[in-house]
Amino acid sequence: MENRESHHHTQIDFKNEFLKLRKQKNAILLAHYYQVDEIQEIADYVGDSLGLAQQAALSDAEIIVFAGVHFMAETAKILNPRTKVLIPDLDAGCSLADNCPYDQFSEFVGRYPDHIVISYINCSAAVKSISDVICTSSNAVHIVESFPAEQKIIFAPDKNLGGYVNRMTGRNMVLWDGTCEVHDILQTEAIINLKIQNPDAKLIAHPECKAPILEIADFVGSTTALLNYTIKDSATKYIVATETGILYQMKKYSPGKEFIIVPSDETCSCNDCPYMKLNTMQKLYLCLKNERPEIVMGTDIIEKARKPIERMLEISKKANLIK
Repeated sequence: MENRESHHHTQIDFKNEFLKLRKQKNAILLAHYYQVDEIQEIADYVGDSLGLAQQAALSDAEIIVFAGVHFMAETAKILNPRTKVLIPDLDAGCSLADNCPYDQFSEFVGRYPDHIVISYINCSAAVKSISDVICTSSNAVHIVESFPAEQKIIFAPDKNLGGYVNRMTGRNMVLWDGTCEVHDILQTEAIINLKIQNPDAKLIAHPECKAPILEIADFVGSTTALLNYTIKDSATKYIVATETGILYQMKKYSPGKEFIIVPSDETCSCNDCPYMKLNTMQKLYLCLKNERPEIVMGTDIIEKARKPIERMLEISKKANLIK
């Protein structure tokens, strides 16, 4: 019993300790919308992958702590090769990125010699290094449309997003067969039932969801677009088909509105990305204190992967998608 008491006194306040270290070390914390609420609360910037890539490109901090998944922290490193980039948990991967191993993808690309490669940002640095341009869900349609209609394109790694872009643009891009486990698992049936039970609610969905879900959605868009839609739209009730982390921001901006998250299976387990939720306040504090795990990459891969990301930022600026 005594031990437990004394342990109680020495318990570290991870949040405050992290905030102190952040000041001392001239660090910034970039967090994705799917992070737990307490991490979003103290982040210097919270956003989707396009916004995070842009913030990383603008950063002049000495250390970037990236609360997100591996490919996002890699993107920050590619855009700031001289900055130390830390990630609280190296196992925070991405089912979509894992779905597209470099060797297999490289061989796949070799089969379509006259195609350019547009890769969704949710892929490894190695895959980025053999891509012509990167896109995110918020700019995928614009990026594809920046190429002439006759341009042959391979789109990877998300076939749901690729299929959605094909339907929106009338293209016939060759799709790599990959999906995001969080979005792909959403059941069409569960969504139809929710719509019947809540006739006054609008269904909003991320383009990584399966095609039938996107067909019946009132609005389809990236995480940021979904958030902005709920802020500006006049409805007061939404059925949200994406990761639960975004609800924190939706409720923050529209406290009077109701948000129903689409369950991922019959047991109604909330739709959490298991990788995004690996990051905790304690891991955040320890990673800044010990300055590891650190994202380390070879100069060669950084150089090659940077080009398609910079192309994306350039096209997005021209289309006024980012300032």
